[in-house]
Amino acid sequence: MKEKEGTMQRTTRGCVAAVVAAAAMLAASGCTAADAGPEDGAARDDITIGFSVYDMQYEFFQQMEKGTHDAIDARGWKYVLHDEKSDESEMVTGAQALLDQGVDVLIISPFKPDALGPIVAKAKELSIPVIVDDIGGGGTPYDALIISDNEQGGVLAADYMAEQIEALALPTKKVVSITCEPSAIYAARRNDGFRTEIEKLGYTVVTELSGNNSAEDAYQVMKDALAKDPDVSGVFACNDNLAVAATNAIADAGLDPVKDIVTVGFNADPEALAAVKDGSMSATVAQSPRDMGALSVDLAAQILAGDDLQFDNTTDREVLQPVELVTPDNVDDFIE
Repeated sequence: MKEKEGTMQRTTRGCVAAVVAAAAMLAASGCTAADAGPEDGAARDDITIGFSVYDMQYEFFQQMEKGTHDAIDARGWKYVLHDEKSDESEMVTGAQALLDQGVDVLIISPFKPDALGPIVAKAKELSIPVIVDDIGGGGTPYDALIISDNEQGGVLAADYMAEQIEALALPTKKVVSITCEPSAIYAARRNDGFRTEIEKLGYTVVTELSGNNSAEDAYQVMKDALAKDPDVSGVFACNDNLAVAATNAIADAGLDPVKDIVTVGFNADPEALAAVKDGSMSATVAQSPRDMGALSVDLAAQILAGDDLQFDNTTDREVLQPVELVTPDNVDDFIE
């Protein structure tokens, strides 16, 4: 995620073949996973994987759970699901209950990464590997962290925005960046990537403020930005909830959120996909939660087999899941 965001319903395509290919690459030598299980672990037929999921009411996590569950079933392993229901206490007690049940690997997408400490500590005591799927690891000694390539998503947004501004012959190179809440450290990479790339292309970010994962706040940020710089040519928002709110502010100002100001969001929420399709939003960036779920199981298999893992960021043991730009040209591919 997904960082914790206002709207978390995201649509994805299950490119399982791509994940399997990525898993093959991950098997290459890199950095040794901590507390790897027995070398014959992945070959056992009595493996049980526990998955503690952020909140099953959100489509993003429904897709992640499906990818996880399907990959576990494909290996003939047992599966135990725990729903944290966006509750810190439920996250801690439920995840620890999975550990008490004797799961071989704990996969967790934590509601509150800062509260992972006692969970990971207990897992280490029991020699149970922990794979964090999205959100963040809270500085704990987990074995691997899977997150979307948020920075690259920001770069894709910037490149597309610049192309559209040039194609539409818009009058200025002034753009707006609406960030997520300050605590969303991984989502912040989206706006960091956007700003670095758009400035490299000769544009100026005249307003960069947090939308605090609130549609109302994002609307006000965009309204104020237009009052200050009525000739801005583009806006990138950290998630689609904020992006859609920005398009409403643009429309209420009598402007077109595609032809007058290029608007790009992040997540490929159903509402954003519909907006891209009907021409009321320029583009969004799609994550792949189902593939992230499948990848977490592939990593679990490698750890249980005693294999080394290859990380995109060795220091923080991060494995990046690719993202995709969604435009009017390919939006139908993302609508289920």
